[in-house]
Amino acid sequence: QVQLVESGGGLVQAGGSLRLSCAASGRTESINAMGWYRQAPGKQRELVAVISSGGGTKYADSEQGRFTISRGNAGNTVFLQMNSLKPEDTAVYYCNANLFGMDFWGLGTLVTVSS
Repeated sequence: QVQLVESGGGLVQAGGSLRLSCAASGRTESINAMGWYRQAPGKQRELVAVISSGGGTKYADSEQGRFTISRGNAGNTVFLQMNSLKPEDTAVYYCNANLFGMDFWGLGTLVTVSS
């Protein structure tokens, strides 16, 4: 089992930046990949970015170049640096961890981008 706690969300103006953090606890040594997903009102949850235990990254096309995902040295934290934010980035952002083929989720952190 893994527990995930997100932080760093908030209200920001368009063009601004935010840095989300996710701290994992539990069987963190077994985590394969960690990532960020988001869900906007009335929409399905979608991938933002994911990073593997080996450091490989994958981004959604809409975030390429604006967002950067990284992991802490201990491997049990993941960060999402978000720059040049747009109103359409407004959503609840969820941290995800995958181990043994199972997905674990945090409760989410709200990001609101005002125009």
